[in-house]
Amino acid sequence: MTAAPIAPPPGGPRRLRLLSYNIRSLRDDRRALVRVIRACAPDLVCVQESPRYWRPEGQAAWLARRTGTVVLSGGGRTAAGPLLLGRPDAVEVLGRYDRLLPKTRGLHARGFATALLRVPGAAPFTVTSCHLSLDAEERHGQFELLLDQLAIAEQGVVAGDFNEHPDGPGWQLLASRMWDGYPTAPWGGEFTSVPENPYQRIDAVFATPGITVLGCGVPHGLPGVTESDLRAATDHLPVLAVVELPEGRPAPHQPGLRPPRRGPGPPARPRRGPSSGRPG
Repeated sequence: MTAAPIAPPPGGPRRLRLLSYNIRSLRDDRRALVRVIRACAPDLVCVQESPRYWRPEGQAAWLARRTGTVVLSGGGRTAAGPLLLGRPDAVEVLGRYDRLLPKTRGLHARGFATALLRVPGAAPFTVTSCHLSLDAEERHGQFELLLDQLAIAEQGVVAGDFNEHPDGPGWQLLASRMWDGYPTAPWGGEFTSVPENPYQRIDAVFATPGITVLGCGVPHGLPGVTESDLRAATDHLPVLAVVELPEGRPAPHQPGLRPPRRGPGPPARPRRGPSSGRPG
């Protein structure tokens, strides 16, 4: 298991703790899952595989109550699983841009949970939670559609279960436009699947060039996060990132408008680490 220092960067002005977590429809040990999330103390949670079929709104509300957060966007009906949760005193919601994706016959429905947010003193930014297809061709199209979500605001974060390794073409497309959090500022663990024997990185947090990634990784050894809970909670390991947002400017929010079709240009060469790494 690859592991860097486990202590995350401290909080500060315009800093956010963001957790990305595939919860497998709450089918595993719910109490362990809640303990892991609460121990990570996130301001935002990008959930993948929130319950989609049986009372999805009620189950999302249950998870929010138990973790001290509120539902910001997404969920089973509006985004086909991806869900955004947040601390109510941490962020202001300026707009919601959930999106159901084109569906290939015979494959699962997929979607994006996206919200335009603002924190005191910082520029507005989007956060998108995603869970991409197991089918390579469909998945690459979904990577391309993620660029549309980035065009809603100048700054943005994308987090999720990408079902692809860092050397894959879709991952490389996203990494050419954004910081890949773990190689940019590694701490904690690298591999996110499977909890019993982590051997691959298929979950990640990406950020646009104006956002500084201060630390990113699987929170092995974080106080309150036990290995037994990580194994019991779900079939993925969480990714915890600390990011610092740029100083604020007026929000480019216009309700009702669809995002344009193109994302931002590629970032400058990363300041720390490579843009991607091949999992073992």
